[in-house]
Amino acid sequence: MYPSSLLSSARGITQILLVALGCLLAAPAVSAAQSPTVLAMRVDGTITPVVAGHLEEGLRVAERDGHEALLVEMDTPGGLLQSTREIVQDVLASEVPVIVYVTPSGARAASAGAYIALSAHVAAMAPGTHIGAGTPVTGQGEEASEKVVNDAVAFAVSIAEQRERSTDFARDMVRDGRSVSDQEAQRIKIVDLVAPSRDALLTEADGRRVVVGPQDAEREVVLRTAGAQAVQHELGFFGELRQMLASPELAYLFLSIGTLAVIYELASPGMGFGGVLGAILLVLGFVALSVLPFSVGGLLLLALAAVLFVAEVLTPGVGVFAAGGTVSLLFAGALMFRGELGVDPAVLWPAALVVGGGSVLAGRLAWRARKAPATTGHQALLGREALVRRVEGDIGQVLLEGAWWTVRGRDAEVSDGQHVRVVDHDGLELIVEPAGPTPGPGTEQEYRP
Repeated sequence: MYPSSLLSSARGITQILLVALGCLLAAPAVSAAQSPTVLAMRVDGTITPVVAGHLEEGLRVAERDGHEALLVEMDTPGGLLQSTREIVQDVLASEVPVIVYVTPSGARAASAGAYIALSAHVAAMAPGTHIGAGTPVTGQGEEASEKVVNDAVAFAVSIAEQRERSTDFARDMVRDGRSVSDQEAQRIKIVDLVAPSRDALLTEADGRRVVVGPQDAEREVVLRTAGAQAVQHELGFFGELRQMLASPELAYLFLSIGTLAVIYELASPGMGFGGVLGAILLVLGFVALSVLPFSVGGLLLLALAAVLFVAEVLTPGVGVFAAGGTVSLLFAGALMFRGELGVDPAVLWPAALVVGGGSVLAGRLAWRARKAPATTGHQALLGREALVRRVEGDIGQVLLEGAWWTVRGRDAEVSDGQHVRVVDHDGLELIVEPAGPTPGPGTEQEYRP
């Protein structure tokens, strides 16, 4: 037997080895669990309500999943001022640090993008990028009124003050349209970093202290982004589709051309292609309206235009209804969108004139179709001639259009072999009258069953 002291020592050594082995096995899991992550999203193109909603969702996901920061990689020429205000408000009140990175080289954060970059907790640019030119413009590309410009100046300066960035640049970029390169932006303290890549940016941002949260619950956090893994937050197919449709010009064209296609289907019903195409375009037009700030008055004018165009098709005349519909469609395009949005005149006028002219043409086609002789049914048989066969009592039968029809004389009974002409119908019976001499033998064979 072994001494009790040896057994105790052996048990102690075994326990130590087991604990050490457990620590070694758990170390990779603990390390993986503590590896920092950032939620990354891409903003390309115009700033719209779709982008504002996508960024708001990104902030919620980053906070819910415990990411170190939300990384917004940006390249934008600008966008809607209302959507920009919503984004800036979300960023300023965010519980998660927001890093805005203007990338790749050659990208820009112009107009709305400059406001968003100013509001970020950490603003960075890639070499060869630029920022600025924040002067608000109307939907037709003209500079906004002095009142709107002054309001935008105050908005930009307030953002710069809260993030301790250059208020002089914020004022100049709105009032004078000033734009600067990445190096100049860093020198005058518009952005915090100039980094050639995402990894370099996350490494340089590591250890920075930023203040997050709304003003009544602010707190300071230290960024731990060195070596952080990026988790991509995609817009998705339907989000991309809605972003593509978020254009006043597209919305107006879809609604106008869709209306014209439906009108043509009403004017000359066929296989339904025009109606199907029109319905699809109208749905796309209303999807575009759902992501744009539109006015009810403009929508009502659009509906009035559609009613007048349909009236032109149903009661074609000298084009009064079509002219009224064209005017209504022009006003609808001019008044449909609120704020700085508007339909480009280069799209507005041609689309309205084409739809108005198309309704006049559709009305003429419908009128001709109504006046044309029938080509099917009983009406198509009026005036046709045939030989009577199989007489029973006062009715007989004739062969027309490859089918046997029952006939009855208008003023007298029909007789077998009589040459008759169709003059009317009574239900499924044709009313006939004599049509002169019976055709010769050669012609008679054509009527033989």
